Amino acid sequence: MKHIARKRFGQHFLTDGGIIDAIVDAIAPKPGQRMVEIGPGLAALTQPLVERLGHLTVIELDRDLAVRLRLHGQLTVIESDVLKVDFARVQSEWSAANSIANTDVIGAASDKLRVVGNLPYNISTPILFHLLDAVDAIEDQHFMLQKEVIDRMVAQPATAAFGRLSVMLQWRYAMENVLLVPPESFDPPPRVNSAVVRMLPLAQPPVLDVKLLSELVQVAFSQRRKLLRNTLGRWLEERGFSGDFDVQRRAEEVPVPDYVALVQHPSLVKAALT
Repeated sequence: MKHIARKRFGQHFLTDGGIIDAIVDAIAPKPGQRMVEIGPGLAALTQPLVERLGHLTVIELDRDLAVRLRLHGQLTVIESDVLKVDFARVQSEWSAANSIANTDVIGAASDKLRVVGNLPYNISTPILFHLLDAVDAIEDQHFMLQKEVIDRMVAQPATAAFGRLSVMLQWRYAMENVLLVPPESFDPPPRVNSAVVRMLPLAQPPVLDVKLLSELVQVAFSQRRKLLRNTLGRWLEERGFSGDFDVQRRAEEVPVPDYVALVQHPSLVKAALT
């Protein structure tokens, strides 16, 4: 029986063979690597991935699809809302099991997870932030998303696309848009263009309070047309900020390293602890 896409799950199934091959080539899976696919759907990406990997863990919320996927002998199926999945725990359990087995598989040099998927457009940003919490357990991420979202993820300062999402991901990842995916590549076709993004966690990320950065950036972009003195400037004053920061700029004009340096300032760190 043909599976009917469900709107409440944001389902759009990839059907273009050429695009599928290009995505798998971009991911470049190797035998023995620990990979997790979010939202495998009808297994368009799942099958070519598992053929190269040997085994794949998939996260699927749709009960009917999960039943189908369990019939595949090379898949471990986690039937769950991805926002409830503890990726750090998934990684640690696999690492422990791999250590006990003492296997030496080509391509499995890292114990960290590779995470891939065609993310539901309606919850793509919450998924990205959820994975940020487990970034230390992740080797890389390849996601198909709405192109507009990826444009914001990789945007440079002083552009219209640069915003909170740009800052909150760029401080921790190196990212690039690797492939455009048109609507006709899906069934049913979405009303927007899609793209594939590659996200590589930085090897030596800055040390900072992520919650404080999130609050700071949210305040900064709350009125992006106004100069920061009207928003972030007041927020800094309330917290006794004693450093130098140019608030005669708009939020989109401030480079990511400037936001990072600001949230690391001792006066803000101290204020956050009190």
